[in-house]
Amino acid sequence: MPDPRHEIARRIRQGRSFVVAAHASPDGDALGSTAAMGFVLEALGKTFSLLNDSPVPPQYGWLELPAPLLETPPDDDYDLAIVLDCGDAPRLGNLQNALDPARMAVIDHHLGNPGFGAVNWVDPGRCATGEMVAFLAKDLGVPLTGPMAQALYTAMATDTGFFSFGGTTAECMELGAEFIRGGLDVGLTGALIKNQWTMNRLRLWSEVLGQIGLHHDGQVGVIRISQTMLRRAGAGPEDCEGLINNALRIRGVTAAILARELPEGGVKFSLRSVGAVDVQAVAASLGGGGHKNASGGTLAMSLEAAETALTAAVGRAVAAARGAGQAAAAK
Repeated sequence: MPDPRHEIARRIRQGRSFVVAAHASPDGDALGSTAAMGFVLEALGKTFSLLNDSPVPPQYGWLELPAPLLETPPDDDYDLAIVLDCGDAPRLGNLQNALDPARMAVIDHHLGNPGFGAVNWVDPGRCATGEMVAFLAKDLGVPLTGPMAQALYTAMATDTGFFSFGGTTAECMELGAEFIRGGLDVGLTGALIKNQWTMNRLRLWSEVLGQIGLHHDGQVGVIRISQTMLRRAGAGPEDCEGLINNALRIRGVTAAILARELPEGGVKFSLRSVGAVDVQAVAASLGGGGHKNASGGTLAMSLEAAETALTAAVGRAVAAARGAGQAAAAK
């Protein structure tokens, strides 16, 4: 099998019509990568559609898209479906059944991606899927300027905590410099990304942050969000983005849990950690996935039961990392 990055570039050069999709409830990386990939195809004179099972989140309503974001493919007449930032096929939501795996190229950076397309470029060493789209654009001779650069910066900045998380690499920083040299206004774009709060979001955060729990000798921070809390604040799932990182700001906390009750039942969970604590292994053991220091998934149980199970599992991961560190120091 040829190198998947080069194979995807080859199929784009030779193809005529494309669809571009990303995971449902898109975050900055998923939506930014989708927009940027569309701008690449537009620059190459290709026909394309942008797809997502969810609408554009309100906080990213300012992001320029080269085409409308559709819920379903307009027709089945496409040469390649480019699927971005999906750790597995179910994350596409209803689009999973609308796209042909035999005509699918997967571009993703999540550890544990099973490779569900005909071509799979999966690189957990990349800071964001947006970084991979940027390299693909360069392979195809498309300059990283204008709205494309803004979309790529949004993808990379949101997935790296504005280039502060452990996955930040010299290569992604160099891409950021290339965006700036090409005319990107970092100050304006950063303000557009960050300054999108509503009063409802502020009310939710005020209540939730006031109830953070600390466990395992203060090393594990736990945030719980019930449907009652969301209704009381008039907030939605999009208002929970970034909330978990506040638990890691507490001195002594090395791993954080966010458990959010779903309206249909069950719990969506997010895990974050610093250093050697491997929350990807925890998420994988519970049917989820992601990265070593940032993972998540869903659990078919009550909010209380999920909080108990997650706290115990993450506590074991923290203890394992501490034990490994002590053993290494003793050598």
